[in-house]
Amino acid sequence: MSATGNLSTTDAVHNVLSAVWRIESAQIIATLMRTVGDIDVAEELAQDVLVIALEQWPKTGIPDKPGAWLTATARHRAIDWLRRNATLVRKQSALVHQLELHQAGQEEAFDAALEENMGDDLLRLIFMTCHPVLSTEARVALTLRLLGGLTTEEIARAFLTSKTTISQRIVRAKRTLAAARVPFEAPHGAEMKARLSSVLEVIYLIFNEGYAATAGDNWMRPLLCEEALRLGRILAELTPQEAEVHGLVALMEIQASRIRARVGPSGEPILLLEQNRARWDWLLINRGLAALERAERLGGAFGPYTLQAAISACHARARTAEETDWTRIAALYDALAQIAPSPVVELNRAVAVAMAYGAAAGLAIVDELTTEPALQNYHLLPGVRGDLLTRLGRLDEARVEFERAAALTGNERERALFLERACAAQRDKQQTSS
Repeated sequence: MSATGNLSTTDAVHNVLSAVWRIESAQIIATLMRTVGDIDVAEELAQDVLVIALEQWPKTGIPDKPGAWLTATARHRAIDWLRRNATLVRKQSALVHQLELHQAGQEEAFDAALEENMGDDLLRLIFMTCHPVLSTEARVALTLRLLGGLTTEEIARAFLTSKTTISQRIVRAKRTLAAARVPFEAPHGAEMKARLSSVLEVIYLIFNEGYAATAGDNWMRPLLCEEALRLGRILAELTPQEAEVHGLVALMEIQASRIRARVGPSGEPILLLEQNRARWDWLLINRGLAALERAERLGGAFGPYTLQAAISACHARARTAEETDWTRIAALYDALAQIAPSPVVELNRAVAVAMAYGAAAGLAIVDELTTEPALQNYHLLPGVRGDLLTRLGRLDEARVEFERAAALTGNERERALFLERACAAQRDKQQTSS
């Protein structure tokens, strides 16, 4: 134990424990889940471990290896639970071996059983919390709770909703998993692709909500970006042969590299082509490019995340906005539209086409999307149309589009940006008319 110096203070202990818990809690819950076979019990035991640490560490000092201390304590809690619930355990064949080991006094064998395939346990937990049987909102909340180590208050704050709402989502998610008898296992064969797609979707949804918040006063919520990146990196380590996992990590690393440049001194949004590229994080860019190379080396056709990562890489490799290879980006969007067609992808393709071949060419694509039902309340449709109309000198129409975009967005920073662009279009119109 290390009980000397300022680390012995309660505040310091809490700070260290909070940081360690954020890293270790998912693995602890995953290991406990395999041991006790119940997700509620596993989380309850994990919380017991946290409480024990909060009580003991201020008195005894922070352990030299706090993660190992937490894991060992979790094992003891699992043993206690198995002993208390011996009758229940005997009704579940999957737990009989664990029960027999500790009843026979084979503590070392029990510890070895817990340590075996700990990475596999974590992978099983990831696939369970992201199971398609759950709603998207439930998958996100449960993943952040069990894998991200976030409290219900933190999740609620990140998504601008109430603690009660998040708690209810998590409770319902656990009940749904139990009712559907979802096994604690990673999928194999043909099922793997579909289940992995669900996991990647959840991680990227978390990242996107942090990268461009759909509502509230702040344009970004870096905590969510950090959690999504951490989960993506963990998943990449656990599934090294899955190209799309590396593609998603590459995409998030490169996008996250721009976070410091995306917001001005007063919190106002700064769009990609207007950003100071000297403020981009080149460590993250290099990590992203390395992840993209890993995805490419695995061979096969690019998936949607790898294609988007390749698009982001085009921006990252351009030293200035003017050097951006828009022709390649447009071609990559063409490929993305083929394998993952959606109105949003088509809107992004329109932007790339406009940059590569002129605003008129992009506007022709955008105009075809104005009747698309899925985009009727999507603020970026009039936002993009306003930009292209501005470039074509159709300023009155552009002002109307920017005002419509401002009315549709739920984010206050973005609303201010669109209103400023509407005013700029109005000013430019007045200047050309005078």
